[in-house]
Amino acid sequence: MWVAKIGSTKANARIFVSHLAGKAVFDQDGDQVGRVRDVIVQLPLEAHERPRVLGLVAEVTGKRRIFLPITRVTAIENGQVISSGLINMRRFQQRPNETLVLAELLDRRVRLLSRDEGKDEVQVKDVAIEQTGPGDWEVVKVFVQYPGKGLRRRGESVIVDWESLSGFGAPEPGQQEAAALLATFDQMRPADVARAVHELNPRRRSEVIAALDDERLADVLEELPEGDQLEILARLEVERAADVLEEMDPDDAADLLGDLPAEEAERLLELMEPDEAAPVRRLLSYSDDVAGGLMTSEPIILPPDATVAEALARIRTPELSPALASQVYVCRAPLETPTGRYLGTVHFQRLLREPPSTLVSAAVDTGIEALRAEQPLHEVTSFMATYNLVAAAVVDQAGHLLGAITVDDVLDHVLPADWRHRELHHEDSEEVQP
Repeated sequence: MWVAKIGSTKANARIFVSHLAGKAVFDQDGDQVGRVRDVIVQLPLEAHERPRVLGLVAEVTGKRRIFLPITRVTAIENGQVISSGLINMRRFQQRPNETLVLAELLDRRVRLLSRDEGKDEVQVKDVAIEQTGPGDWEVVKVFVQYPGKGLRRRGESVIVDWESLSGFGAPEPGQQEAAALLATFDQMRPADVARAVHELNPRRRSEVIAALDDERLADVLEELPEGDQLEILARLEVERAADVLEEMDPDDAADLLGDLPAEEAERLLELMEPDEAAPVRRLLSYSDDVAGGLMTSEPIILPPDATVAEALARIRTPELSPALASQVYVCRAPLETPTGRYLGTVHFQRLLREPPSTLVSAAVDTGIEALRAEQPLHEVTSFMATYNLVAAAVVDQAGHLLGAITVDDVLDHVLPADWRHRELHHEDSEEVQP
């Protein structure tokens, strides 16, 4: 029996990938959702580094193969894989920087560095992964076999460290440069990545775009000029384009789809998951110069009986922009937009002044009326400037919350249409005064 639990900080059992193949995958409710078919790793650029495990390929109903991030795996025990949260059922598509252990590493012939610094050819028979931290797994050991000699059909088998092997396939020069760029991008903000992507030549840009995961690509697309957005979206396979749109904020996805021909936009919407497409469709029903077309449909929404502690926990979500995290919106059920009756807003500073056990309904600011979805841009900007707001609620005629407008949404529409293009071409040079 082997056991590995993600949350544990002590040394965990070493797991050979071949033992994982075919094992059942269960969700957090104990229901089986599929079986493991492979393990995805990212081969390192440096010889002394170990491959990082990205996730599992699981086969679900209908022989469909999906990607299960390793961060969603809470335990591997008794021949079973336990996952947490919702499982994304989109079909798995391998990226250029991803390697399948069972399909691509096993049976590969590599070189084993011997003690006398010579090199012996061996064949990979299995690969062992091990947890190195919460949600982090690495390839640590490799089970290899020497070629048979003389009448022996099979050579000696040994387990060696990953670092003692070479020849797993160095990337081509172009691929290596792209991989190096991706490693650099991991430490950069989406806006800075967008600047770098904008400046790449078409071939290198295509390599980088293909290697970025959907969520990261969505973040970058939101920061690119309209022309670059449309060009990149056109280069993607239509299914991946729909997946990337799902990862974008609904208002940004609506803006991008609004620039496409109606038939093409509808095709992409049909490929998106219904619950992801629905808010985008609602936003597309508004003109882009009224409050309804400017808003995001996913602000922080809480019921009146939620506590200040719950509100602060929601605000701490790393994915939220500072503007969206500035306040929460209190509404009657349902809490998905369009909500039940909108009751008011609780500002972040007020939350900090209240005891954690206080109900948000006791801290609601009802002194500022919400914007109406049909109000034009000039009224929205005046409203936010008058009340010194970085975000504002948007409601329909019946008083149901539809979304929220943030200051960055407004700036995107009041700045010149090509401001992103100008910013990306701006050179850091001092202006010489005559």
